[in-house]
Amino acid sequence: MSDRLRIACVQMCAGPVKADNLATAERLVGEAASAGARLVVLPEKWNAWGSPDVLRANAEPLEGGETVAALAGWARRHGVAIVGGSFTEEREGRERLSNTCPVFDEDGELVAAYRKIHMFDVDVGGVAYRESEAEEPGDETVVCAAGGWRVGLSVCYDLRFPELYRILALDGAELATVPAAFTAFTGRDHWELLVRARAVENQCYVAAANQWGTYAGGAKASHGRSLVADPWGVVLAQAPDEDCVIVAELDRERLERIRAELPSLANRQAAAYRWPDPARV
Repeated sequence: MSDRLRIACVQMCAGPVKADNLATAERLVGEAASAGARLVVLPEKWNAWGSPDVLRANAEPLEGGETVAALAGWARRHGVAIVGGSFTEEREGRERLSNTCPVFDEDGELVAAYRKIHMFDVDVGGVAYRESEAEEPGDETVVCAAGGWRVGLSVCYDLRFPELYRILALDGAELATVPAAFTAFTGRDHWELLVRARAVENQCYVAAANQWGTYAGGAKASHGRSLVADPWGVVLAQAPDEDCVIVAELDRERLERIRAELPSLANRQAAAYRWPDPARV
């Protein structure tokens, strides 16, 4: 495994037209590869973004779908690993959709798929979001190999659930990826704070690729400001408010040194931890 990894986050403002989004993403993945990235992370639902009707109309299967085929082709063409953001997955025999993050190796082979666990059912900034009306939660955490590193997968709202990232770290993740379409209202106060917190508390790198700009006819907006944080919480790269690619260099030696000198993961007292009685929560 390489002790250094050049990683890129793609930031874009996706819309309801899949062909347009695919063209934008293809260009930006090419830019990332030209900048020397060996692992590229895309945002949440970058292939089609909008109302629940838009998401359902553009849903695809994990196998044989246009979006997965495109991601596999880009990985193969550029010789890069890709964390394919997420797309709305249609699964045989299931009424509700999944918010699915596929991962591809440098040969374009699908090596992992994570289905978002935490549904975004909230009321923020005067807007109601009810993700569970159309989508079902995943039920499995995923850590996989990508770009020669151990990568823990998550999507957007997952960022608010620290227990998920602790499990990923304990399962060997050196890097956590966060494809997102984080709202502008919450993002201005919470986005960078949460990304850096997940990096510090789990002593791992975090690469968070966000959507930016307005959608749904201007009624909703995503925060943007995609970023990469190191295990000390230092922001290595952050995006401006535009379609773009940010690039950062990850260093395994720095990660291992931080974990050795401030061994909070090793100093855990797992035997003393108990989940509260569900009846009292």
